[in-house]
Amino acid sequence: MDHTRAFLNRLTAWSPALLLGALAALTFWLDAQVQAPLARRDGSTRHDPDLFLVNFRAVNFDENGKPRETLAAKRGDHFPDDDSAALIDPMFKITQSGKPAFTVTADKGTISGDREHAESVAPGPGRDPAGALTLSTDYLHVIPKAEKVETDRRVTIREPRGIIEGVGLEFDNKSKIVRLKSRITGTFEPQPIKK
Repeated sequence: MDHTRAFLNRLTAWSPALLLGALAALTFWLDAQVQAPLARRDGSTRHDPDLFLVNFRAVNFDENGKPRETLAAKRGDHFPDDDSAALIDPMFKITQSGKPAFTVTADKGTISGDREHAESVAPGPGRDPAGALTLSTDYLHVIPKAEKVETDRRVTIREPRGIIEGVGLEFDNKSKIVRLKSRITGTFEPQPIKK
């Protein structure tokens, strides 16, 4: 009985130390779970281009062999870490039979790795064929497959009858719907009546 009592007395005396040890181990484990992983030093987390193209043009064709989508740029850099591309002076064009061409030009642009999104920065003046509608803004998000563009920045739309300006835009090329979001102003010239 004395051995049992002595064991219990020692256990009672050591219980705060055992409890603190368990608490310290739990704290160490929790800290290890919430810490960000250490940066890998093998270069795999770097965002460096693995290849570049100069003065290139890429064309996708429709089922009849006619150009459907064209992407051209003075330079394109491909980044293997996220499969994205950075472009200088890009021009993206969608051509459909019986419809006006849909063209986006810019000073700089990026294309996401999944090729679902493109962003253009400080678009340059559009290549303006006679009578075409042109849109100017300093940032544009392009969704090529959906044929949509959007921005939350100032926009200027020029067309043969006049100019419309506003802040924020959504344009759906398929439905031909343009939605300006705020601060909209415009000037239109009267058109001569055709006889």
